[in-house]
Amino acid sequence: MAVFLQAYHMDYGRYPDELPADFQKLDPWGNPYQYLPIEGSSVGERRKDKSLVPINTDFDLYSMGPDGRSVGPLTASASRDDIVRAANGRFIGVAVDF
Repeated sequence: MAVFLQAYHMDYGRYPDELPADFQKLDPWGNPYQYLPIEGSSVGERRKDKSLVPINTDFDLYSMGPDGRSVGPLTASASRDDIVRAANGRFIGVAVDF
């Protein structure tokens, strides 16, 4: 999905507002992956690290993990098991490890 999003940005100069139906996939726990383009979103919607700084500057793409729950800060109990893409793709893994 991230490769598609980056290619879309190269072609159109922006990220799509939402994932096209072909790219709306389910995570291993049966929940849809979550996507948020950073441009046009409020800071409150973005995923944040322990210092409450957004973890990406391009887009957020993540799984809500086995519990299917999530909130913005990665340190919140509902988010600690999320599988996140952070640091603009330089980190992909469990939120608690970022």
